[in-house]
Amino acid sequence: MLILGIESSCDETAAAVVEDGRIIRSNQVASQAAEHNLYGGVVPEIASRRHIEAISTVVQAALDEAGVTVQDLGAVAVTFAPGLIGGLLVGVNFAKGLAFAADKPLVPVHHLRGHIAALYLTHPDLEPPFLCLVASGGHSHIIQVEDYTRFHVLGRTVDDAAGEAFDKVSRTLGLGYPGGPAVAKAALGGNPSAYRLPTPKLAGRYDVSFSGLKTAVLNLVNQAKMRGEEINVPDMAASFQFRVTEILAEKLMLAARETGAKKVCIAGGVAANLVLRDLLERDCAEIGASLYLPRLSLCGDNAAMIGSAGYYEYRAGARAGADLNGLATLPIDDPDLDPKSC
Repeated sequence: MLILGIESSCDETAAAVVEDGRIIRSNQVASQAAEHNLYGGVVPEIASRRHIEAISTVVQAALDEAGVTVQDLGAVAVTFAPGLIGGLLVGVNFAKGLAFAADKPLVPVHHLRGHIAALYLTHPDLEPPFLCLVASGGHSHIIQVEDYTRFHVLGRTVDDAAGEAFDKVSRTLGLGYPGGPAVAKAALGGNPSAYRLPTPKLAGRYDVSFSGLKTAVLNLVNQAKMRGEEINVPDMAASFQFRVTEILAEKLMLAARETGAKKVCIAGGVAANLVLRDLLERDCAEIGASLYLPRLSLCGDNAAMIGSAGYYEYRAGARAGADLNGLATLPIDDPDLDPKSC
């Protein structure tokens, strides 16, 4: 079965054709990163306008690359939550129009479920249940994936997401946007032990927090400026990167040990971080768990993951009508996401 996936929740306009939830037939992405770099982060109004300009061309390119027409599709899947509402509405409305015109089922997909589905495209043998850390610009969750469409959140960020903290620290250090790759590149020549950065203590056993860590970097930079001193950017980048990845790895492995998980996964933009990957490779080997990592090209926002998730949502009975709306926030395990209630 061929699913057309459409993704527009942030600053990537993307479309892809996926076969049976596991095989990528095409994957097109129009990135706005260079433009938003001028402002140090995503400007929602600009993002939504660029989505409008790009979406028709990107969808047609995905169909052409796959060598199919709309009539060959089994369904149209689209990210409808969570994300920047302007961008979501562009994708949702385009998908609704396309599905209606072609008389195809419309399948609503939660963005985080899409990130998890990127693992199915990388590992054809991976099946639930498994434990997954989803870390991106807007989210940091530790999730028990019970089935393809059933999820249970064990822990989450209580403030900033890991990717958001990377973006803000990158801007503070003058490294640009997106922050994750920029900080990682700067950290290559740095000493991760050069700066003492805090580790937040939280009541939630598997919860994480990055606001204080981000503020600590900002304070150190400002204090150095007031004293007329220079911050060693590579050392600060390396220290910050190591502390964030160390926190994420420790919380995920704590959950793995206490739940007895033998399959551990990561997904989302932060899953591309090589330091985090190395930490988890080591830690999973110590507890005898198998680690599943998404292909680097599928860590960031893309539509192949939406097509994959859409396939499993379709099989579970999820359908949307002309009243489908974009939602800026929606938990991954929200009862309204039950296919029978969509």
